[in-house]
Amino acid sequence: MNVATQQLIAALFEPALRNLAYFERRLKAFGIVAIVAFPLFYFVWHDIFPQPHESLGLRLFGSALFVPLLFAERWPERARRYLPHYWYFSLLYALPFFFTFMMLKNDANEVWLQSALVAIFVMILLLDWMTLVAHFILGTGLAVAAYLATTDAPVLATIHFEHLAIVLFALVIGTVSNYDSERVRIEQERAMLATAGSIAHELRTPLLGIRTGASGLTRYLPTLIEAYRLAREHQLPVRQIRAAHLDAMKGVLERIDTEAAHSNAIIDMLLVTARMAGAAAHETTLCSMARVVTSALRRYPFADHECRLVRWDGSGDFNFRGNELLAVHVLFNLIKNALRHIAAAGKGEIVIRLESGARANRLVFRDSGAGIDARTLPHIFQRFYTSAPGDDSELGSGIGLAFCRDVMRACGGKIECDAVPGEYTEFVLTFPPP
Repeated sequence: MNVATQQLIAALFEPALRNLAYFERRLKAFGIVAIVAFPLFYFVWHDIFPQPHESLGLRLFGSALFVPLLFAERWPERARRYLPHYWYFSLLYALPFFFTFMMLKNDANEVWLQSALVAIFVMILLLDWMTLVAHFILGTGLAVAAYLATTDAPVLATIHFEHLAIVLFALVIGTVSNYDSERVRIEQERAMLATAGSIAHELRTPLLGIRTGASGLTRYLPTLIEAYRLAREHQLPVRQIRAAHLDAMKGVLERIDTEAAHSNAIIDMLLVTARMAGAAAHETTLCSMARVVTSALRRYPFADHECRLVRWDGSGDFNFRGNELLAVHVLFNLIKNALRHIAAAGKGEIVIRLESGARANRLVFRDSGAGIDARTLPHIFQRFYTSAPGDDSELGSGIGLAFCRDVMRACGGKIECDAVPGEYTEFVLTFPPP
């Protein structure tokens, strides 16, 4: 499978992953409802309000499908990455397939037509518009195929086309309603950008004042300290300053200037990240990846002890077509996350290496800090997704890694992540040949 196909599949499945991220905490509740409702309604439609056709086997299979979802948090780490696929398969069976098949088997009577409409309503609540359409087409198609394979009567004789118009109308309205949620997301991004710009302006003004004041004091403080020493030597009536405090003054202004510069760098990084909505329109040039890494490591505002955590030998350089500034800020985001994971674990280091190849070039960025758990890993590139508060893999505002993904897509590449909690997190950035 080539890179373009993989990117297309990832782009198509991304809304489904984002949708599951918001619903994941209710998987257990939904699973309990499905497990109970499937067999319960067998007795409702078989014994209390008898219908022409019922199938206990299909209902028990539907219940069994949702049992593993009750224990999703206990799935092995390797299996959890397939949770989204299992969830959407279960919904495909439980909603469009089952209800369409049973409606056809019951000659599209009023009970099952209304039940099918309820199933569509539930799909509208649970699925994004693209997944909703895909589920409806695939589930309905499979249901019709199963009906034809198990029934001698022609399917066209079963379907009442006036009812089909109602079903299609409900589907279209649901699709439009779900599409409107994308407008909410866009407005959220615009509000975030406006807020970020306002905060940046309000912070930069006092930071400029701090740096200007520190610069002025740097010029005159040595003279004042020397004057104090002379006054003490000549026993003039000046208040005594402890020697430790005098020594601390020598470096305090430099530290103030460094912290102010650090804060400005973080503000720049956040603004570039927030404005990534227009990254695809940035001018692209032929860039050296070694130069990008060197620039990022030189410009990132490391604390003194953090510089020693990075291993990078500069070998394996390759060229890519993209935007150097955006690529530097991709590394800024990866470094920021890695340092947070290392601090959370109380151990670890960052290793960066480049790998050039005939078909693709790669940058491998690995930290041996706290790692990311399997529940969070499938969602880390989704905009505004954050893990649960208090989790070691807390992902901040949920825009940093989405920014990295967007930059990589803009230059025709991709970014992937592999992680083991407590051991490592590894990002692989793949670039096509220039």
